[in-house]
Amino acid sequence: MRSLWRQRQLVVLSLSIVLIILFSYVPLWGWLIAFQNYKPSTKISFFQQQWVGMKNFVDLFNDPRFTRALRNTLAIGALKIVFSYLFTLLLAVLLNEIRVTWFKRTVQTISYLPHFVSWVVAANLFFVTFSPEGGIVNVLFVGLGLAKSPISFMGEPSLFWVMVALSEVWKNSGYGAIVYLAAMTAIDPALYESADIDGASRVRKILAITLPSIAPTIKILLVLSIGRLLSVGFEQVYLLKTPSTTQVGTTLEIFIYEFAMKFSMYSMGSSMSIFNSLISIILIVGCNFFAKFLDGEGIM
Repeated sequence: MRSLWRQRQLVVLSLSIVLIILFSYVPLWGWLIAFQNYKPSTKISFFQQQWVGMKNFVDLFNDPRFTRALRNTLAIGALKIVFSYLFTLLLAVLLNEIRVTWFKRTVQTISYLPHFVSWVVAANLFFVTFSPEGGIVNVLFVGLGLAKSPISFMGEPSLFWVMVALSEVWKNSGYGAIVYLAAMTAIDPALYESADIDGASRVRKILAITLPSIAPTIKILLVLSIGRLLSVGFEQVYLLKTPSTTQVGTTLEIFIYEFAMKFSMYSMGSSMSIFNSLISIILIVGCNFFAKFLDGEGIM
C-alpha cells in the first residue's frame, strides 16, 4: 500500500487503460448483431434473435449505394490526407523560419484557433464565404475576371471533394502544426550554425536539416493519417453536403447512420462498421510494415 501511495500519480494515469477497455473494447460484443436479423424487441432477448450468418455482408457488398459510399469515402479521405498533411507540414516549416517572436506567436495563434470552432459554425462560414450570392470568394473571382459569373462552390458535385479537403486544411492545419513545431525544438542548433558557416541558404537548411530531423514524426503521423482513411468525419461531410451533392457526399459514416438510425437496419449498420474497422486496421498494419521495410522503424 505504501508503494501504491508513492506511485499514486501513475496509478491514476493507469486508470485510462481501464476506461479504454471499458468503453472501447467491452462494447465490441455488440458486433454480433451484424450476424443477426436484429429487431429491437422487449419480448425477444438478444441471443434469441434470428441468426443469418454472413448474409448482411453479402447484401452490403452487392448494394451499389455501398460501392458509391466507399468511393466517396476513399476520394475524400485521400484528398484530406494530401491537402491537410502537406499544408500542415509546410505551415510548421514556415512558422519555424520566422525569427520575429511576436509575429510568429500571432500567426500560430490565429492558425490554430479554427480547430476549436465546431463544425456547425465552420460549415456555415464556408457556405457564406463561397456563396454565389455575395460570397467574398465569388466577389473576388468575378471582380478580378477569373470567372464570368458566380460559381456555386458548395453546390457543384465536381467541386465537393475539394471543398471538403479545403475545409479540413482551414480548420485543423494550424493545430496539427504544433506537433511538428514541437519536434523541431529538439533539433540541435549547432547543425544550423554549421550550415551558416558553410553558406547554406534557408531552403537548403530546411531540406538538409529540418526535414530529415523530424522524419520520424512525419512518418508516424502519415501512418496514423492513412489508418484513418475511411474515417473522414461524419459531422464535417454531413454539414457541408447539399441535396445537389448527395451522390458524391454520402460517405460510409453517413451511409451507416442512414441505415442504422433512419431505417432501423441495425444489423446492416453494424456490418458496415465492422468492415470500416477491419480496413482501418489493415491500412495501419500495412503502412507500418512498409515503413519498417524502408528504414527498419515503424510505430509498433
